[in-house]
Amino acid sequence: MARHPSAVKRNRQNIKKKAGNRDIRSRMKTAVKSALKVIQEGNKEKAVESLKTASSIIAKTSGKGIIRKNTASRKISRLAKKVAALSAAG
Repeated sequence: MARHPSAVKRNRQNIKKKAGNRDIRSRMKTAVKSALKVIQEGNKEKAVESLKTASSIIAKTSGKGIIRKNTASRKISRLAKKVAALSAAG
């Protein structure tokens, strides 16, 4: 356990930061899951709308430094690919 005052303060800051990051990451995962669910249902209009919402949340998560830029790009790309396949199929 930290004894030095600066280390104690740093631990407090880390706990708060971790909780915030967990909330934001959870929000992103929920958005991705709901987008995938809409894509599976096969509704094109809702799929496009959910893609916009999810990609925005993913980009914001990346912008805050919670996930890396390449990870965000990969997630958005995979969602967009599934929406495009849905549009091409129907």
